[in-house]
Amino acid sequence: MIAYLECFVHENDTESRPDDDVSSLSKALDLQGSIHDCEGPTDEASRDFGGMYSLAPLAFIRPSDADDVARKVKEAARSSNLTVAARGNGHSINGQAMADRGLVLDMRSLDDHFRVVEANNGSFYADVSGGALWEHVLKQCVSEYGMAPRSWTDYLSLTVGGTLSNAGVSGQAFRYGPQTSNVTELQVVTGKGEIFNCSETENSELFFGALGGLGQFGIITRARVLLQPAPDMVRWIRLVYTEFEDFTRDAELLVTRQDEEDSFDYVEGFAFVNSDNPADGRPSVPLDPDQVFDPTHLPRTAGSMLYCLELARHYRHADDPSIVDMVVAK
Repeated sequence: MIAYLECFVHENDTESRPDDDVSSLSKALDLQGSIHDCEGPTDEASRDFGGMYSLAPLAFIRPSDADDVARKVKEAARSSNLTVAARGNGHSINGQAMADRGLVLDMRSLDDHFRVVEANNGSFYADVSGGALWEHVLKQCVSEYGMAPRSWTDYLSLTVGGTLSNAGVSGQAFRYGPQTSNVTELQVVTGKGEIFNCSETENSELFFGALGGLGQFGIITRARVLLQPAPDMVRWIRLVYTEFEDFTRDAELLVTRQDEEDSFDYVEGFAFVNSDNPADGRPSVPLDPDQVFDPTHLPRTAGSMLYCLELARHYRHADDPSIVDMVVAK
């Protein structure tokens, strides 16, 4: 995921700069991080996950902190033709993380500002860089503090700023909302190159604009994410359906159960092909490489598409396994 920003302004101070003079560009941008020129459509900064566009930037910049990001945006704001795009892990699909002959910022290079803080109400939060990958945030929270973000994404190799610029949805969203509902504070670099801290009570318009704003209100360089105790164990289940109506009925039933003690902690569904294709067919459903999908259990009336509910129940070592079994069976 990415958060992107394009700036077009009035003074033309870039036309005299040679495209291949990376050192002079770095000096002009007062760069504390690093910069390199791009070698064409095969360069990392020229591609994204969608694979539909290829745009070569002027330079791929690795900023060291929010001040570095702000300097790049200010440079673009003083130019009549220079654009800048923030690139997370490159999981955009329509070229949002690219800047044709502009500046692409590698947000993953931002300094790691990870720290866990406790609020006055007893809640715990993680202050994390906008360029941090969620998988690293999760690992650090669990291994060092026994905590975890309340809401994740299914695929964790995405940046914090990228998913917060979209929504950040997975199987916990039915209970806690998307990731954008589990953030209390942001640091944002606006289109003028100004750095603001914002929350529901401070610079609130920018806060709510940046969350889910697809990068159009600024670049997220830091976020304060709500945490909760991580479970010791997880019971992980997948149920396969042949009928779409049964699948959606059960999914709705499970996500509307309000009693946390008598429900699942994760509910999500997906469709797959009723074939032996390992990419999107029956072999993609088992949870473990040693498991296999036994198609003999499918009724003869099964169609070309099948449906799967993925469920998880959290519990602790002190919990009685029989209670967990009873809740799952129910």
